[in-house]
Amino acid sequence: GWRALLLPQLNRQSLYVYGSEVAVEKECKRQLESGVFVIHPFSPMSYYIMVMMAITFLNLIGIPMEIAFLDGDSGLAWESFNVFSDTLFLMDVVLNFRMGIITEDAEQEAILDIKKIRVSYLRTWFIPDVIAAFPIGYILLFADLHYHNDDNPSKANKMMRILMFVRILSLIRLARVSRLVRFFNEVEKVSNANLEVVRLFFRILSLFMMIFLLCHWNGCIQYFVPMLEEFPTDCWVRKENLMNSTVIVKYSWGVFRALSQMIALSYGSMDAPTYIEMWIVMVSMVSGCMMYTILVANATTMIANLDPAAKEYKSKMSRLEHYMTFMKLPPELQLRISNYYQARYGGKWFDEKYIMDTISSSLKEQVLMVMCSKLLKKVPMFQNREETFINDVLLKLHYEVFQEGDVIVRQNVPGDRMFFIDHGEAVMETESYERELCDGDFFGTCVLTKGKHLATVKALTDCQCFSLSWDDFQEALRSFPDIKKD
Repeated sequence: GWRALLLPQLNRQSLYVYGSEVAVEKECKRQLESGVFVIHPFSPMSYYIMVMMAITFLNLIGIPMEIAFLDGDSGLAWESFNVFSDTLFLMDVVLNFRMGIITEDAEQEAILDIKKIRVSYLRTWFIPDVIAAFPIGYILLFADLHYHNDDNPSKANKMMRILMFVRILSLIRLARVSRLVRFFNEVEKVSNANLEVVRLFFRILSLFMMIFLLCHWNGCIQYFVPMLEEFPTDCWVRKENLMNSTVIVKYSWGVFRALSQMIALSYGSMDAPTYIEMWIVMVSMVSGCMMYTILVANATTMIANLDPAAKEYKSKMSRLEHYMTFMKLPPELQLRISNYYQARYGGKWFDEKYIMDTISSSLKEQVLMVMCSKLLKKVPMFQNREETFINDVLLKLHYEVFQEGDVIVRQNVPGDRMFFIDHGEAVMETESYERELCDGDFFGTCVLTKGKHLATVKALTDCQCFSLSWDDFQEALRSFPDIKKD
C-alpha cells in the first residue's frame, strides 16, 4: 500500500549503496520494524526533491520579476502559484522532520531514528527553511483582494502603500536560494555516487544556476530602484523611452545594463549614471567580481578534486581494452571482463594488497573486523572461539568478486577454499536439490579436510565474498592446538 512509498526502492543507486537485492530488502525490513512514519532517502517519495528544486528555481526567477516589472498587477495565475509554493514550502518543513538522512559515517545505513533526524534538521537547515517558507503569498492575496474591493479612495491609497511594502517584504522569499543549495546536495547524495561524471554534472549545473540567478537579480534591481523613485526624468528608463514598453523589453534592457556593469564593459548606455544609479552600478560591479571569484574558485576546486583514483581506473581500463583488442577476445568476454573490473573496483583504482601491507597489523585487524566479523560469527566452527583465534583467521581472509553466472566452486572438485558471502546471491545445486545463498551465508566447509565439494555453487548476481584458503586455515590452527583437536 502507501507504506511502499516510504521504503527504499530497488534501483541502481540503492544497489550501489547496499550491494544486493537482499540487502535492500533487509533495509526495507529494518524500516518497517521501526514502526514509525519515516521517508527513506532512496524511496520513490524522495523524487519530490526534483520537483521542489524546480519550484524553488521558478520562485527565485519569478519573485524579482513580479516585484520589479509587474507593477502590483501580477495576475491570478502568478498569485495562485505563490500560494501553492508557500503551501508546498511549509509542508516541506514538516516533511523534513520525517526524512531519513544519509551520512558518510552511517555505515551504509540511512538514519531513520526520529530524534536524530529532528536534532540534525534543527541544527542545520530548519531556520533558513522557516524564513524562506514565510507565507508572503497568502498575505499578498488577502491584501490584493481587500485593495480591489475597497471603494474608499483614501483607504485604497493607504492599502496601495501597504501592498507595496508587503511586496518589498516578499524579497525575504529569495532566502529560498538556501533551499536550492540543500536540494542540490540531497540530489547529489541519492544519485549514483559511483559515477564521478554525475556528481560533476550536478556541481556544474548548480554553479551555472547560481550565476544565472545573480545576473537575473541584478537585471531586476536595475529597473526596481528607478521604480521606487517613481521614475525621475534623468533615470535610465526614461532616457531609453521604456515607460510604455512591454515587460520583456524592460527586462532585456535591465539584464543588458547589469551584464555590462558586471563584466566592467560599460554602464549599459551612453550616459553616465545618476547619483542613485551610481550605487546600482557599484553593486553590479561588486557582484560581477563575486561572479568571477565564484567561477575561478569552483573551476580550481573541480580541477583539484578530480578523483585521482578514478583517473587511474580509466587508465587501467584503457590498457585493458587495448590488450583485449590485441588478443582478439570475443566481444562477450571483453564485456564480462569490463563488468568485472567495474564490480571489483567500483570505477576507482586501488591496490588493496599494497594498502593492507602498509598499515599496521592492529589496523589491518580492525579493518577486517569491521568487514568480516559478522560473517565469521555465523559459521558454527567459529562460534564461541577465542577472540585471538578469530582475529588470526580474519587476517588471512581475501576479498573476491564473482559476476552473475560465474561458477564459484564445482561439485566433486577438491576444495582448497571456504567462502563467506558479504553481498550478493548464489545458488548451491546438486542433482537432487537446490538452495539459494545470500548475504551472510557460507559454503566450502570441506576446507576442514581438503575434501571434494559436495555441490556446485553458481553466482546469481554480482557476489562480493571473502575466502579462506586451506593453507591459511591450517596455519591459524597451528597456533591453537586445542581448537585443532576439536
